[in-house]
Amino acid sequence: MVGIMLKNIIITVIIIFIAVELIEHIIFPTVWSIFKGRKKSTYGVTGMIGKVVEIRRWNKTEGQVLINGELWSAVCEVPLPVGGKAVVWGIEGLILKLKPHENSSRRLFE
Repeated sequence: MVGIMLKNIIITVIIIFIAVELIEHIIFPTVWSIFKGRKKSTYGVTGMIGKVVEIRRWNKTEGQVLINGELWSAVCEVPLPVGGKAVVWGIEGLILKLKPHENSSRRLFE
């Protein structure tokens, strides 16, 4: 009698363990990915396009900007004010291509 009861308890524990693992590793991630969807990367080259950067050093059409806590070399066709903002529109190698941010371009010519 005790042997049969112990066998039933062990089988029940194993079934519960398998069910929990199935839910945790298959069902939950599948449902999460369906509802959450795939987010655009915010890091790397593709994540920088369209980001607003802060101008740290600038000399005519080139300088350094702060983006994601890192200093990057950058170029722009127009002069930019140090401390101002710009938008990344492209990347060539390790150099960011910028265009003036709307608010910063007004401040430069005032």
